[in-house]
Amino acid sequence: MTRERMLASIKKQGNTPWDIIVIGGGATGLGTALDAASRGYRTLLLEQSDFSKGTSSRSTKLVHGGVRYLAQGDISLVLEALHERGLMRQNAPHLVKNQSFIIPNYDWWDGPFYAIGMKVYDMMAGKLGLGPSQSLSPEEVMRAIPNLKTEGLCGGVIYYDGQFDDSRLAVNIAQTCAEHGGVLVNYMQVTGLIKNSDGLIAGVEAMDQESGESFQLQAKSVVNATGVFVDELLHMDELDAPALIRPSQGVHIILDKAFLKGDSAIMIPKTSDGRVLFAVPWHNRVVVGTTDTPLDESSLEPRALEEEIEFILTTAKKYLTREPARKDILSIFAGLRPLAAPKDDDGSTSTKEISRSHHLRVSLSGLVTITGGKWTTYRKMAQDTVDKAAMVGGLDTQKCKTEDMPIHGWLSNVDYTDPLYYYGSDADAMRDLVQDH
Repeated sequence: MTRERMLASIKKQGNTPWDIIVIGGGATGLGTALDAASRGYRTLLLEQSDFSKGTSSRSTKLVHGGVRYLAQGDISLVLEALHERGLMRQNAPHLVKNQSFIIPNYDWWDGPFYAIGMKVYDMMAGKLGLGPSQSLSPEEVMRAIPNLKTEGLCGGVIYYDGQFDDSRLAVNIAQTCAEHGGVLVNYMQVTGLIKNSDGLIAGVEAMDQESGESFQLQAKSVVNATGVFVDELLHMDELDAPALIRPSQGVHIILDKAFLKGDSAIMIPKTSDGRVLFAVPWHNRVVVGTTDTPLDESSLEPRALEEEIEFILTTAKKYLTREPARKDILSIFAGLRPLAAPKDDDGSTSTKEISRSHHLRVSLSGLVTITGGKWTTYRKMAQDTVDKAAMVGGLDTQKCKTEDMPIHGWLSNVDYTDPLYYYGSDADAMRDLVQDH
């Protein structure tokens, strides 16, 4: 899979229409391209920057059903996410692994409340569960997380969710798509939409940002999977189209592993402003976050606000005996969530209250736009999107094949102690490359 080979495939296609052109190379776009290509559709994906440049590489690195969504009563989303979590664990075991989380209890009622909630979470996961939750004594909590503050500690609840390498999974999905005949080109910006005499979408205009070469690319169906930028593309199609996205910024800080000893993560189910905060071991460091800050504009390079950084530090200090300060932060990253704007949205709904469910919209021109969702549900989002795009484009109906499809790098037995485990079946080749150089 090289860019030169992909560009050659575009030129070879010439004026013959693609079955589906997908715009956007994040989790949703890549998943959609893989789904389409694996069904046998002639598929082209165009990304203006690099694959998973934006939101898709700036997550908390969790594959989860969403404990918070369960508390909000979004049962359908939790059921869908838990099912998809199990499929991700099954289809990409080299990148998705089990992670234990502990909810520390500092009030007497925390124990039974969260214990019951997590048992419901377990039952909803069914046969795709990652392990049973259970209540812990204060002593058991301290053995698991030695540097947790003990004052007022009543015990805890341990449960299991998934952890994954987001940017690596994006690359592996792209590789899998190419292996199924899909064509994916990064640094190829869509500059316009092509319409026929009836005003229906017939393709896209694009420019290679490395060479400056322009392309007229015909297609039977076009998918707008550009994440936080879907409104910009939508306005190429309809100048007065309603805003479909409410961007929300999530910030994470990276600390030394000494701040969170042990192998378990901490989940704070309710912070001072009602959010959820995680502290998760990650490649011998600790990822702490996240925030949920509404923004008016989307950017490829969002910047963390000082108040977001301070919020994370202040919350972490309440639970850790070694209290992190600004000088302890090793790095900071910020990502934007492409939240689907609620119906009749007037901007008054808090972003943390907006459902993470995904939504599909088909314009009068036939442009298919996918909004919302999250990494965990990328495969189901892609399936729904391709179903819709195939119908709009009049393509022959083909069944989705991704539910039990191994992702590039799949291994039956993964040794997570291997420093190169996340390369999966490519690990030996990577070792040879390192030794040769």
